[in-house]
Amino acid sequence: MRITRYEDFEHLSFEHRPDGVLVITLDRAEVLNAANVRMHREMSEVWAVVDDDDDVRVSMVTGAGRAFSAGGDLDMIEEMTADFGATLVQWRDAGAIVEQMMLARKPIVSAINGVAVGAGLAVALLADVSIMGTTARISDGHVRLGVAAGDHAAVLWPLLCGMAKAKYYLMTADFVEGPEAERIGLVTRCVPDDQVVPEALAVAARLAAGSATAVQWTKRVMNGWIRQALPSFGESLALEMLGFLGPDAAEGVAALRQRRPPHFPPASGRDGGGAR
Repeated sequence: MRITRYEDFEHLSFEHRPDGVLVITLDRAEVLNAANVRMHREMSEVWAVVDDDDDVRVSMVTGAGRAFSAGGDLDMIEEMTADFGATLVQWRDAGAIVEQMMLARKPIVSAINGVAVGAGLAVALLADVSIMGTTARISDGHVRLGVAAGDHAAVLWPLLCGMAKAKYYLMTADFVEGPEAERIGLVTRCVPDDQVVPEALAVAARLAAGSATAVQWTKRVMNGWIRQALPSFGESLALEMLGFLGPDAAEGVAALRQRRPPHFPPASGRDGGGAR
């Protein structure tokens, strides 16, 4: 059943500000806001609740504590490598984050106040305006786990930073720090760490003070460029989920738990059916 009330969210907290800005905080600070099954679902369902709230004109999303989000909870990911049903659930929820943020009428501003990877990174970069701290780091770490880059990356990164940079960062899973992320166009603005939330709130307040129809309709037409890439997103998400059922993902999870480099099996004969 879809969540329809703010009080029913377990891992997101909310602050209604008098200027029409709603502050949404990813709130599992004890694990760097890593998304478990419940939180992953909540990150897709919150946007419809915001759109239904007449007191909100703009939302600003950030992370509790010293991180934006450390991505997917390892227990959740490990379950996906062994349980087809769990993989289907996350296929639905990962797709819903992208789809629901694209459908959201009201502007979204992200304050990237620390590391952001995986599903959390999808929320950070799919925001209409993204403000990132100088020492914050982002990475689409899927290949580090042994699966294809499926959470938002195929639909968004080539458009934001160009194909050459997108391929490099998505195939290496290298981290990108704030100044470089701004330089290549992955984020809107990079500011000193202590200014991330104040700057994001200032941008959100400015959007909230504008014509709601003008701002929302401008967002809608700009998102038309992203919607053109949705077929690529669908394939990338399917290939990501297929990867979780293979040996590489199991090794990737084990390597993370043991804090060692992964040792992926040889690729000969199992290249995934790529073009010859």
